[in-house]
Amino acid sequence: MMIINNIETEGYREDMAAPGKSLGLYIHVPFCMKKCNYCDFLSFAGSREEDHRQYFRSLLREIRLNSKIYSNKYYVDSIFIGGGTPSLVEADLIRELIAVVRDCFSVAQNAEISIESNPKTLTEEKLGIYLEAGVNRLSIGAQSFDDELLNRLGRVHCAEDLLKNYSLARACGFRNINLDLMFSVPGQTEPVWLDTLEQATALGPEHISFYGLQLEEGTLFSVMHKEGRLKETDDETDRSMYYSAVKLLKEKGYVHYEISNAAMEGYQCRHNLKYWSMDDYLGLGLGAHSFLGGVRYSNTDDLAEYIRIGNNIASQTSRNRTQKPESPFTVWRHQNTKEENMSEYLFTGLRKRKGIELADFKERFGAAPEEIYGDVLKKYQKSGLIEIDGGCLRLTEKGVDISNGVLAEFI
Repeated sequence: MMIINNIETEGYREDMAAPGKSLGLYIHVPFCMKKCNYCDFLSFAGSREEDHRQYFRSLLREIRLNSKIYSNKYYVDSIFIGGGTPSLVEADLIRELIAVVRDCFSVAQNAEISIESNPKTLTEEKLGIYLEAGVNRLSIGAQSFDDELLNRLGRVHCAEDLLKNYSLARACGFRNINLDLMFSVPGQTEPVWLDTLEQATALGPEHISFYGLQLEEGTLFSVMHKEGRLKETDDETDRSMYYSAVKLLKEKGYVHYEISNAAMEGYQCRHNLKYWSMDDYLGLGLGAHSFLGGVRYSNTDDLAEYIRIGNNIASQTSRNRTQKPESPFTVWRHQNTKEENMSEYLFTGLRKRKGIELADFKERFGAAPEEIYGDVLKKYQKSGLIEIDGGCLRLTEKGVDISNGVLAEFI
């Protein structure tokens, strides 16, 4: 055990140079029981146990390879295992995954370690193994407490599964649980949405994410919409549902800290805040994206190719370690310009309800936002979409309604 930046770390190896910057790890597990009707994520249904094990063999090799590049520069203070449905795969794979991360990187003792799950795939044994491995934040894809709506969404679980497994997670010892909820689902009424919010908050999760459904290209819902078999929720209903959620969650004691996220004080998702604050994060696994030192990377999204690359690494018994290795999983790399960093910082930072700190912007980029985006800021301040208060630049409530249009002007 050693202390880095006042944070105790474990998994530190004597052959590592003392790392100085914090790093978030995103680890992608692309398997699920069934592709939901709205889902355009990189995931595959109908996989076998052997598929999982082949994938994880390549994933662990990628982790070890990247540790040789980054472990002497960073310590890890957040790990997010997402998907897909990570809770679908065998729990021993998750245990080994976290053990390898700890062996390869310096991991802060108080690191936030999250795993996404589907209520249909959770068991007492899995939850116990997750806790034993160090997972301390469980994210459950609830979406709704209405069985008819869950069926329409193509979810494999029902409300009873959700209630049962939420209680089981509490009984096993999870003290930081997120529920994902969805509104603006075609055919969803506002009373049904409010009932879902009431049932969700009655359970007392520390964090609630609430997303408006988008019809994404390539999904079943998108096909149904084009064929006239699905009617998209109108903007007025969508906004009414959104503000109903914001109001109710605040009344229940949640802090609305990002456009689509609310948490009890102290339980904001530390990993996701890295994305919205343009902090460094490393993406591992199929199709994973990274942002490190102003450079964006992405991995191959071809599953067979990902496994082939992992097998090739294993077959290379001799490798020159005197030069900095480059990840063979990477298929795209882009060095951001200063202008791109500034626009992305505003684009992502304005999603936070606190907004961005003007002093932080100036420290990062050597100029105040008003000097770079003066005309745009004046226009949106005048129209009441943006405000500057307490040293922060943020979207107003009115601005949130058309946030995509406002934020696009900074790109």
